[in-house]
This record gives sequence, C-alpha cells and structure tokens, in this order.
Amino acid sequence: MSQYIDIESLNQQIALESSFAKTLIEQHETVIVGQKQMMNRLLIGLLSKGHILLEGLPGLAKTLAIKTLATSISASFNRIQFTPDLLPADILGTNIYNPASLDFTIRKGPIFANFILADEINRAPAKVQSALLEAMQERQVTIGKETFKLEEPFLVLATQNPIEQEGTYPLPEAQIDRFMMKVVIQYPTQEEERQILRRNLDGSIHTPILPVVKPEEILKARKAIEKIYLDTRIENYILNLVFATRKPQDFKLKELVPLINYGASPRATIFLAQAAKANAFLNQRGFVIPDDVQNVAKDIMRHRIGITYEAEAENINQDQIISNILSKVEVP
Repeated sequence: MSQYIDIESLNQQIALESSFAKTLIEQHETVIVGQKQMMNRLLIGLLSKGHILLEGLPGLAKTLAIKTLATSISASFNRIQFTPDLLPADILGTNIYNPASLDFTIRKGPIFANFILADEINRAPAKVQSALLEAMQERQVTIGKETFKLEEPFLVLATQNPIEQEGTYPLPEAQIDRFMMKVVIQYPTQEEERQILRRNLDGSIHTPILPVVKPEEILKARKAIEKIYLDTRIENYILNLVFATRKPQDFKLKELVPLINYGASPRATIFLAQAAKANAFLNQRGFVIPDDVQNVAKDIMRHRIGITYEAEAENINQDQIISNILSKVEVP
C-alpha cells in the first residue's frame, strides 16, 4: 500500500515536472508540420543525455527540427557540414599563434554549443568522425594540453543519407554504438505535405521561434527522470530483449540464428532503460510500462544488430528482426 502511495505522489511530481514538454511540442508544431516521431526522439535524447543519428533523405526538416528545439530552450546551436576535406581542428578548435603577445591562444571550434548538427557525418573520414567521440562520450574536448568541459545540455544530432553512398565513409561500429538512437525519418503524408505547401505559399512558414523553456528546466527534468520507477520485471524484459539478439535460440527464435551476425551491445540495455524512463516522463507517468520499452526498442537497437549475408539475400533488415523479437519475448 505504501508503494502505491509513493507511485501516486511520484506521478503527481512527474506530471508537474514534465509540463514544459507540451509547450516545446506546441512550439515545434508552429514551425514544422508532422514529424512528431522525430520531435519525440529529440526530446528523449535530450532528457536522457543521449545522442541521435538521423537517417533520412534531404528536405525532411532535420536541420529545422533541431534548430527549432535549440531556440525554444534558449540554447546555442551550431551546424557542422561534414565534407571529405574537413579536419578535426575544424570541429574542436586549435591553438592560434598571436604575434602581439608572442604566445598561443586557443580558438574554440563549433563543438562548443548546446546543440550540434553533424550534417552528413559519413562524408568525412574516420579521423574527423572520431573527433566527436570524446565530446559525445566524455562531454569534454581536449585542445593541445588543455581540456574543456562542454556546457549542458549537450546533444549531437548527426544525419546521413541512406541512398547516396558514393564518396562516403561508413561509420565504424564503435562510433555508431555511441549514438543512443538511430531514427529513420519518413516522408510526410499527403495531407501533411499539403499543409507544408500552403505554409510556404502564404509565408506562415517563417513564424518566429520563441524561447519558451530555460536550459535549467531540462537539467531539472533529468534529475526527475532518475526517480521514475523501473520495476524488476521491466528490467528483466529489457535484458531479455537484448539477449534475444545475442542468443535467439534461448528465446524460441531459432529462425533468427542464421540472420544475426552479432547482437546488441550492453549500451542497448542501458539506453533502453533510460529511453523508456524518458518516454514515461513525456507521458507524465512516474513508472515505466512495457509499452515504453517497445516504443523505443527499434530506434535503440536497429544500429546495434549486425545482419548476415543470408539476411541481406532474403531482404530481411534489423527492424524486421526486432519486430520478431518483440512478438516472441514474453511481456511482463
């Protein structure tokens, strides 16, 4: 009974703490038509301190979405266009010699912002992509002998084109694993595209974005999310989903054995729990339910499962494998 009372009070606290999310979403909808899934994932990443890899064709409002979010919370935003001739110093910054003082001074790069859009990340070579790793994982940047902490909230949103592969450098598995989610962006519906057309023709597409949330509220929300209740049964469910990608035969999924080359990493387990908590928070709940886990499972695991040549030959992708796992693993 006492646990029930605790959950009730926690629900009330989370409902109060998460009220700003509705304001952010409303602000987003004044600028962007549709793409609610992308906005939801951006908020989950922001609240869970997780970076996001967006895969989608050009023109699907990826840049506009993160710029809108950054402006809405009075945060700084930098866009970095990844190109084959980009250097690590172009992202992190470098030491500049000052003839007047006969000394070196540090000029900080564009990574020093709250929101970073790494546009077409797979167009730059591995040494440039790896320049992001320290910032993403340790939330700090080392230039020469000095190390600088990055200001929170800090979110990296990287994009890549799923079709155009010529002149690109595929991201190594170790780097892909650093991204909390890989979100696949779809085309808008016909009705949504009609609204986009009308907004562009009547000029309402240029509606100014107003700051409605302070960064301090995001940091406070992160603390609140830590208190969200995760039952042992949900914990076991998360573990079973991840282990089903590694040992499918143990979960009556023998048909997946020849299709999976390697399963999801331990980061999948951690991120599934964190993202499920953030999803519960956005739904103003003080506890996690199986729907929260299922809601984020594909985005968390699709880039952490390696498929075999046999799977490719049969046109079976990671999303189909995850759907199969979700349908077979027992739900608490």
